[in-house]
Amino acid sequence: MSSFAALGALQLGFLYGLVAIAVLLSFRMLNFPDLTVDGSFPLGAACCAALVVAGANPWLALLAGALAGALAGLLTAFLSERLKILNLLAGILSMTALYSINIRVMGRPNLPLLGHDTVVGSFTALGLGTPAAKLAVAALLCLATGVLVGLFLASRYGLSLRAIGANPRMASAVGVPAAQRIYVGLALSNALAGLSGALFAQLYGFADVSMGVGTIVIGLAAVILGEAFVRSWSPLAAVAACVAGAIVYRFTISLALESEAIGLTTSDLNLISAVVVTAAFLFTKHSRRRHLKPKPEPKPEPARPPREAR
Repeated sequence: MSSFAALGALQLGFLYGLVAIAVLLSFRMLNFPDLTVDGSFPLGAACCAALVVAGANPWLALLAGALAGALAGLLTAFLSERLKILNLLAGILSMTALYSINIRVMGRPNLPLLGHDTVVGSFTALGLGTPAAKLAVAALLCLATGVLVGLFLASRYGLSLRAIGANPRMASAVGVPAAQRIYVGLALSNALAGLSGALFAQLYGFADVSMGVGTIVIGLAAVILGEAFVRSWSPLAAVAACVAGAIVYRFTISLALESEAIGLTTSDLNLISAVVVTAAFLFTKHSRRRHLKPKPEPKPEPARPPREAR
């Protein structure tokens, strides 16, 4: 793998690490199969791109993308908790509606950012080259956000949120408001997806209405890969595992695409993604089964004959 491809894979790994943390919150912590991520990712990119083109501060545009993603998560929570729609269907409905909303926000299916100021300019002003500046922005935002989310999950409120996903009946019995925690959890999850989409738009210079297709698959792959190598119930460790899984996933994709012996091309990207996710799931399942397999009990030593009295 060339150094340019490795740098790009690392940059995308940090960027999609935010998506992996979002999937961790919804799928693992809340036990909520939320497909809104495929819509909130391009929503964050669309809002950010529209504001940047209008001349807004690029850092505020990132925040606006995150807030737009949070609103998308609240919509899914409203459909699920208030209207009592099936969790999976609520996410699908939100994702479908967001496709049209994203076009409305941008005014067109695709919005370029060429010639406009982005957050990369804040780092190139410090003397960094453009590739290094992009990597620094992605790494800084991903790591800082991961630490904050890990500390939030380790707090008392975060513990109650995880309790809703683990055992909602027991958590409700001890006074934890399940609906409120789901609203907060989905809003935070999709805010991270929106932030990732906004960052993607500024780093790569465009926002597209179809850029969120397959985002949930990437997030799930990162979570599964992270769980295969990091086994800990600590929230910080789980978040770190997601980021590491996203980086490993992007490096695996880059290696597969650059392998001339296999004969793969960029058109095989979805096929490679499906194979990587399946392999990671089987590896995790096998290692977990081996880890939970009871160890054989040691055989008792034969009783020694009593010592004869002298």
